[in-house]
This record gives sequence, C-alpha cells and structure tokens, in this order.
Amino acid sequence: MRDQNKPNILWICTDQQRFDTLRSNGNDYIDTPNLDRLLKTGVSFDRTYCQAPVCTPSRASFLTGRYPRTTGTTRNGNDYFPDDEILVPHILSQHGYTCGLIGKLHLSAADGRTEVLPKHHGYDMVKWSHGPRDGWGDDNAYQVWLKSQGKSWDVDYHGEEGGIESKYHQTTWCANEAIDFMATHNDTPWMLSINIFDPHHPFDPPKEFKEKYPAEKIPLPKWREGELANKPLVQQDDYENGGQSGLGPSCKTLSDLEIREYVSDYYAMIDQIDKQVGRIIDYLDGSGLRENTIVIFHSDHGEMLGDHGQILKGGHFYEELVHVPLIFSCPARLKEDLRSQALVELVDLAPTILDLAGVEVPDRMQGSSLAAILEGKAEPDQHKDSVYCEYYNSLPAAHKGVFATMYFDGRYKLNVFHGQEIGELYDLETDPDEFDNKWSDPDFQSIKCDLILANFAQSVATVDPVPGIVGNF
Repeated sequence: MRDQNKPNILWICTDQQRFDTLRSNGNDYIDTPNLDRLLKTGVSFDRTYCQAPVCTPSRASFLTGRYPRTTGTTRNGNDYFPDDEILVPHILSQHGYTCGLIGKLHLSAADGRTEVLPKHHGYDMVKWSHGPRDGWGDDNAYQVWLKSQGKSWDVDYHGEEGGIESKYHQTTWCANEAIDFMATHNDTPWMLSINIFDPHHPFDPPKEFKEKYPAEKIPLPKWREGELANKPLVQQDDYENGGQSGLGPSCKTLSDLEIREYVSDYYAMIDQIDKQVGRIIDYLDGSGLRENTIVIFHSDHGEMLGDHGQILKGGHFYEELVHVPLIFSCPARLKEDLRSQALVELVDLAPTILDLAGVEVPDRMQGSSLAAILEGKAEPDQHKDSVYCEYYNSLPAAHKGVFATMYFDGRYKLNVFHGQEIGELYDLETDPDEFDNKWSDPDFQSIKCDLILANFAQSVATVDPVPGIVGNF
C-alpha cells in the first residue's frame, strides 16, 4: 500500500545546458514553452551553481550531496566510483521508494564499455544509455531500442535530412521510457531520474527543430578583441587551438556564420528537450499524478558556446559554464511562480530531495536543504553566503595540469588557478559579462586577498564530516 504522504519525485537532468537557455530566463531567441510553464507553476532558483564544470564530478556531487573533492570523484574517466559513497536513490529505496534511472549516469568511465553502477546506487529499474552513439557497451538501452526500430545511429544521425527524426532521437526515447515507468509504478512512491544526453556535443538536432533557428538570426557570442590577454593560458590555448584542447572548433578560425550555426544547433536541441519535457508534464496532468509528484529540472553544468572565445567546457568558471537552471514544481505542495535570488549549489539537491520525501538527511551530506524556501517557510532570497566550484585536472584528454577553484559571494567571483601566477577576479555588479579581469588591478588587491582566504576556508570545509563511515540507511 503506497504512502500518500510521500511524494513521487521526477528528477530531470540535462547535460551541458546553460541557465540562459530558457525564454523565461531572458533568452528571446529560443522557444521553451514547457519549461516556462514548469517554472510558472514552481520555484526557480535563479542563482544556482554546479560544483564542477564537467560531468562526472558535478554528477557525483549532486547525487551524494557532497563536494567533488570529498567524494574523490574529481575527473571524467575515473575507473570506478568509490564504494563508500551513497547515492540519493539508495537512501530513498531504504524508505519505501522505487527508484528508476533512464539515460546517463556517468559516475565512472563508460567509453567503450558499459558503466559499472556504484555499490550503493538504489535503482530498481535501469535503462542506461550514456549517449546516443554506439561504442558505450552492449547494454546501451537506447541503442538496443533504436536497432529494434530498424534504425542505425551511424546512418540515421548523419543522414541527408540533417539528423535523425525526432521520434527516434535519444531525447524522445528518454521521455517514452519515463512515461512507461510512471504508468507501471503506482503501488509505492517512486523517484525517477531522467538523464538526457542533450544538449551535449556532438550537436545533433532533428531537422524539424533546426529549421526553427536560422543561423543568420542568432546573435554572436560575447567577445571583446584582446580580452584574453590577461586571462589564464588555458583560455588563450582553447581560443587558438579549439575547445577542450582541440576537441571542439577554434573560435579564432570560425566565421561569424559558422559560430551562429553552432549556437543554432544548440538551441534546436534545447527546443527538442522542451517538447519532450512537455509530453512528460502532460502525462502527469492527464494521469492525476501531478499533485503528488515533485518535478525537478536542472543541468549538470553549462556550455561556453563561443562566449569569450571558448567552446565546450573544461577548466573555466564563466557564468556560461557554472550557472545552471534549477526548477522545482509541485503546485499542491510547493510555492508557485517564485523566482528565488538566493545563492544555491547543486550539492543542495540531495538533502532537499530527502527533506521533501520526509527522510532524515545524513550528517555526511554537505549540501543544505532548500525545502523551507520551497514550502514558503523561509526567506526566498537567502540560502548561502557563497558558492564554490572545483576543477582538478578533470578532463583526461584536455586542459592537463589545470587545478582551479572558484569562490563567488554573489558579487565578486574569484578563480584561483593553483600553481599559476594569473587568476581571475570579476565584479559581476559592474561587469556581469566577465570581460574585465581585476586579478592584477591595484585597486582590487585587498578584495582579492580577502576572497583568496575565503576560497581557502571553503576548500578546507569540504573535508568529509564523517570519514570512512558508510552508515545504515
């Protein structure tokens, strides 16, 4: 018999989606009606930051409620996920929840093989698909389904029509699987984690979405000639040689039209995500599940998309890469049409989910629950005094030797590149686009020293509160 006091939790995470890719977040060039209505019926935390600007460390953080350095999961391509780390679904499963995973997990390396699930994962149903292409192992559930439809990723994703049909796309498959799960799990409260691969590169929008975004109508990214002269060398290298040490194109060599095409593809993928999220919300509404289902939408990190001459992701802390959307919606339980200006971290997701499910938050979690704000019991614009982000040589094939941390107090953003003379300091109140690096400005040295001390204190604070203890959940 299901406990009606325990809400269902529908947890949607996209991959590499910036905060400014929703029309409700000020982007007039993109069409996101379904995400906009989700926001209108819920709470948007408009100043949410990831704890790492690449996939694995960020995902490890929000799935455990612990900072990347604490979990020891600081890079993409790690061979395994630590056995003593505990995911949110494992804890929920110990309290009557049925948990499902659809799509990506990426807590350990998957290239060329199926990802090994963590010891304490808690998923009762797993439809794993790291990404749409072949080469992720034999258990790529999307590839199995795609082949059953008589389609081939190699042929159809690169066909003459400009991309696979939407009905065969991995994003659509994720929505299909989500609806099937919700239709067949009614006896217990459930938590369903949907991890859409898009808008991660390689960009692959179906033709019907791509046609909505003519490249010539897309504005060029943020860029000032000469702005990289006093910024970290990794940015200069990526501008000259291509994003992620050459994995992506070089902004220096791209024409204006080519850059616009790049942004157009990205927007088209997000439009498709929006459509599939709409299908899921419509199912919740039509099935009567909406009132007892908390919908969460966010991304693991952003995408540079040509801003500041950078492409893809890596050892950067620009807003485009670390500032992400975060929406909670459940009109029967949570506040509606609320835009919180509080500083929030993705590490706060895990304790928030447990709090909303009525489950005690373990001491080992380092995030802070947002439940009081969501339920209208706390000041909506105050949560944390600062946010913190880490990059520890996190991409095996790119930005080698970059060890960096970010500390942001809501106005000043400090980026320390450890072992290097040059760092970054921005005043986002006067320079919201982060063009003017104040790191070496004589007038900012006192502020820089204070922020360096605060950054160091924050890094020390990420030490495990209960080292080596798995506990009973």
